[in-house]
This record gives sequence, C-alpha cells and structure tokens, in this order.
Amino acid sequence: MPQGSYSSNVNLAVENSSWNDEKQLQDMYLSRKSFAFDSDAPGAGMTEKRKVFEMALSTADATFQNLDSSEISLTDVSHYFDSDPTNLVQNLRKDGKKPSAYIADTTTANAQVRTLAETVRLDARTKLLNPKWYEGMMSSGYEGVREIEKRLTNTVGWSATSGQVDNWVYEEANTTFIEDEEMLNRLMSTNPNSFRKLVQTFLEANGRGYWETSEQNIEKLRQLYSEVEDKIEGIDR
Repeated sequence: MPQGSYSSNVNLAVENSSWNDEKQLQDMYLSRKSFAFDSDAPGAGMTEKRKVFEMALSTADATFQNLDSSEISLTDVSHYFDSDPTNLVQNLRKDGKKPSAYIADTTTANAQVRTLAETVRLDARTKLLNPKWYEGMMSSGYEGVREIEKRLTNTVGWSATSGQVDNWVYEEANTTFIEDEEMLNRLMSTNPNSFRKLVQTFLEANGRGYWETSEQNIEKLRQLYSEVEDKIEGIDR
C-alpha cells in the first residue's frame, strides 16, 4: 500500500460500480487495512499483518464509528461506509453472526449512540427523502443533481458493507425522484449525466438484491436509462 494511504478503496469501487460481489469489497478492505507497526522492528514502517487482523475481526461482537462533524452525515461522504467492516466481521466469525453496529454522534452537547440501522434511517429521512433538502439541492442546479445521485450511491455503499439499509429507503427514493414525472424531468434536463448515474444506481441496487420492487418500476428505469443515454449522445428517436 502506498505510504500515507488510509482508504480501503471500497468507496471507489462502489462509486464506479466496479465490483463483482461483497467478497471482493471485503478482500479490498483486508488488503488495504491489514498493516501495523512491528514492535520488533521500530522505525521500519508498517508491515502487512492480514492474518492477525482477520483473527481480531473474527472475535468482534460490535462495529463502531464516530461522526466527525455535525455538518457531515453518513451518506454525505463515502469514507464512512469505506471504513465499515460489519458484513466482513460476520463472514469472518465462525458462528456467522452479524455484529451489532453502532454510530456515535458526539458533535453536539447531547451526545447519542444509535444503531447503524437507526442512523441510516434518520439520515434518509432528514436528507435524501426530505423535500427541504432535495429542493435546496435542485436550486443549486447542475451540482445539486450530482449531490442527490451521490447520496443514493453512498446509500448503496452502506447496503454493500453492512446490509443495514431498509428496503423502503430505496422505494421512497424511487417514488420521489422517478415516479414523480415533474421531478424526473427536472433532474434529466438539469444534469443528464448525473441523472443517468442515478437511474443506474437504482438498477444496481435492485440487481444486487438490496432493493425489492415491482417489475414495472424496473422496466421504467431501464427505459429511462436508454432515453437519457440517447439525450446525452444527441440521438433523436
């Protein structure tokens, strides 16, 4: 791993849809996060200790992260799910039990610890599915559509690393941004490239088993993807 690197690169794989399955993401996590200082070789830098790291993770009963800022939530950025080993721990445990997953919000005087699932739900309700938030994004024009797309992609990231995203989050997001024809047209006309990625992300969430929905919804998304592709390429049908 290059000196100074810290990311597992799981976030990059999710953002670019360049991963085959969750095992691939977990292997990436282990290959990038298994480095440690060696007390027998002080000053020699970090060396890979993957077996030791796997052994430690296999005994974990819980995963835990702190929120860094009151202004940056779980789906604002990708580094939170990039650091999450919840599903990885489950696969390493001999009993196959999923660990409890917690998020600590210590950014205010009223510090709270919630389950990861609760925090993801709260994040969805206050940001992605909140009219005040997404209309605020839409008022920013091109960049606002990109922010909406990015938040949905980060939500898929949490599904991939933890399995803690409820089906209704995707269903209500689809209702908000796809079933609403006026919103759909605004998104497509304002930033067709990010809208294409948004549609692709919905299809990916379904294809990877994170979102169960009607075949009618999936067929509409497929048609939209083809339509926005034509728009971007300047093809008139």
